Amino acid sequence: MSRWVKFTTLDRLPPGSALEVDYDGRIYALFHAQDGKISVIDGICAHQGGPLAEGKLDGPVVTCPWHGWQFDMRTGRSLIHKSVCVAIFEVKVEGDDVYVMVP
Repeated sequence: MSRWVKFTTLDRLPPGSALEVDYDGRIYALFHAQDGKISVIDGICAHQGGPLAEGKLDGPVVTCPWHGWQFDMRTGRSLIHKSVCVAIFEVKVEGDDVYVMVP
């Protein structure tokens, strides 16, 4: 059953930053865009397992630091190979706390 889990606080994830969170054996990549939007995707690149939280965020697109694969944060879909996706997760902020809907 899916549930909301507190992953971090806003002071640990300021605008323009990213954070990798290991929760229950899964790696998540949290991004706080300059426009204030927080997005969460699977933290492991579907190509060869690169750390997506270490990638560059440009608008809604994150680029894996290992081989340059790009993923749309809104859909999880790769811009390199349209048939490849990473999971995306719902996010909510309550006060300073950032919650993620985990499976």
